[in-house]
Amino acid sequence: MARNTRTFTDLDAAFTRNPRTRDVATKTDDNAVRSALRNLIHTRHYERPFQPGLGCQIHNLLFDQLDILTTAVAERVIRDAIVKHEPRVELLDVQVTAGADSNDVYIQIDYRIRNTVIPTTFTTTFTRIR
Repeated sequence: MARNTRTFTDLDAAFTRNPRTRDVATKTDDNAVRSALRNLIHTRHYERPFQPGLGCQIHNLLFDQLDILTTAVAERVIRDAIVKHEPRVELLDVQVTAGADSNDVYIQIDYRIRNTVIPTTFTTTFTRIR
């Protein structure tokens, strides 16, 4: 049985320099996927040139009252964005909860990188500004 040793590599969005090669630093495997998920969730539709459908519409729900219906819609919006735009991820669960402060929205994404068995959790926070 052959082992799949495929690694995922992305450029570092901060364009930091690799000290050994003096080239742009890269992120691999879990760090690359985490960065891609964060960028996907925090990107609005029509924000990226030539890719109007890339992103997530969670920003449209931030100023709605955060009740059971709104959290279910937010979870569905996030789930759809990840399934559509991130093929490296096998999505396990998405949870959206309100923080103790009414201005914070916490998002927890449980996923597994394809061809691995280790589940991983990614969390991010959106703060609603008045």
